[in-house]
Amino acid sequence: MPASDGIAEYGSDSIKTLAWNEHIRRRPGMYIGKLGDGSHSDDGIYVLIKEVIDNGIDEFNMGAGKRIEIEISENRRVSVRDYGRGIPLDKVIDVASKINTGGKFDSKTFQKAVGLNGVGLKAVNALSEECTVESVRNGQKAAIEFKKGELTSDSGIVPTTEENGTRVTFTPDDTLFRGFAYRMDVIETMVKNYTYLNAGLSIFLNGKKYCSRHGLLDLLTDNMTSEPLYPIIHLQGDDIEVVLTHTNQSGEEYYSFVNGQHTTQGGTHLTAFREHLCRTVKEFSGKGYEFSDIRNGIVAAIAVRIQEPVFESQTKTKLGSKEIAPDSPVTVNKFIGDFIKKELDDYLHRHTDVAEAMLAKIAASEKERKAIAGVTKLAREKAKKVSLHNRKLRDCRVHYNDTVKPSAKEDRRDETSIFITEGDSASGTITKVRNAQTQAVFSLRGKPLNSYGKTREVVYKNDEFNLLQAALNIEGGIDGLRYNKVIIATDADVDGMHIRLLITTFFLVFFPDLIKEGHVYILQTPLFRVRDKKSTRRAGGKRKRAATAEGKDTLYCYTDEERVAAIEKFGNNADISRFKGLGE
Repeated sequence: MPASDGIAEYGSDSIKTLAWNEHIRRRPGMYIGKLGDGSHSDDGIYVLIKEVIDNGIDEFNMGAGKRIEIEISENRRVSVRDYGRGIPLDKVIDVASKINTGGKFDSKTFQKAVGLNGVGLKAVNALSEECTVESVRNGQKAAIEFKKGELTSDSGIVPTTEENGTRVTFTPDDTLFRGFAYRMDVIETMVKNYTYLNAGLSIFLNGKKYCSRHGLLDLLTDNMTSEPLYPIIHLQGDDIEVVLTHTNQSGEEYYSFVNGQHTTQGGTHLTAFREHLCRTVKEFSGKGYEFSDIRNGIVAAIAVRIQEPVFESQTKTKLGSKEIAPDSPVTVNKFIGDFIKKELDDYLHRHTDVAEAMLAKIAASEKERKAIAGVTKLAREKAKKVSLHNRKLRDCRVHYNDTVKPSAKEDRRDETSIFITEGDSASGTITKVRNAQTQAVFSLRGKPLNSYGKTREVVYKNDEFNLLQAALNIEGGIDGLRYNKVIIATDADVDGMHIRLLITTFFLVFFPDLIKEGHVYILQTPLFRVRDKKSTRRAGGKRKRAATAEGKDTLYCYTDEERVAAIEKFGNNADISRFKGLGE
């Protein structure tokens, strides 16, 4: 039957079966989240590296292999070598190229492992320009090579003198991860986290050794940006490890892990930890502290190991498991709650000096919260008027916290940004050229308050920061943030730098998560423009710019050194302009 007008024909020919690698390449988001170019820590190229390392971590946790070697070459090729038991030699091709094939489906073989669904290595293979998998077992070796998931070489099983283990070498496909580049700081953080969670494991990244003697205690010590108010509490038990302390900073900071996997989005284990930590401390104190006061200023980490964990996506950044094992009557909440109630309560009774310091911090948080209650009410009243009466805010139409309907044609929330400028002149210039759909502008009145060492009460009483908080919608935390990018746009001079530092200090002291989650940016503007005078000439009595005037014959310089170099390039024909500020 012919198709009706406007309706595509749907028949047997419409049904297609994709090869395993083609499906992964067409729908990479199902396997590694987003693709990206490596500029963000959650981009796909880091997931590929993690998937390979995870296999070596699982081997270590089974008591096989205490060393992992990672090499990243200048041509963006990655090699990961573990010294575990190696893949069974007659199953190397299957493990690398057959979906739902792996050695971790039977929990007896890999108790409490990270990779359980047989997808990780296959995704690496399919999404790589080239991928080689080598396995060594008991004096024999098998090596296979792929291109974009297609087998191109099989060496068979040959004798070798190499140590047991597995080496996976791959180069992500540049046609998928366009223009990608590795951020070594992201990879180094990943490696450090693995060592914190696996005491006794040594990881070599391009020859540099990483290891941890004290586990999560080292993690907190290495990552804290403020001095702890009391010695870090370190609690360990079967399949659980916890560290915590308080600082004078506001907010909460957590690191959470499941089976060695960094769960950056938390999950059921972190929810349980936060709840039972507060319950235990509240019962210990014998006072009616609010949970928010108990958690204010806390820095903590929790690591648990459970059987067959269920994550909310293949990227494994959020735990969804309700029980600690399939068909187990013990929930994650009860397992963590029982541990915290006993171990933390015992610790506080034994270490009275730590308990006193902790309760003093909680009492101070309570006092501050009550002191600013009236100020907060006033701030909220002002916030309701911001969008209508704050002439300093020139808002956009799309916001980061908007709810997007499934039927919407596009989602532009990630494109949203707000420029924080110094004065009306600069904001007026940016407003003229902005995209009113996704870009907002907020203008300051001179230099803002130096918030370092100030209480939240003092900051709430400051109109400038009060209106800025309301514009960003972050008074109660950054969950309701209205703009994905908060861009500090100040002049390229001493005053501009001072204002930039004052705004950054405000965010660091009171909203550190805004910076940690990558929402704060600096607009770096050039100081000079140097161009070749020959690129401008008179024609017909009017000045006419040559086609190359804003191209190779014009240089924008951000430092005096760049200005001098540009002048040397153009010689006597150099025409120099000094930019005073954004209001020009």
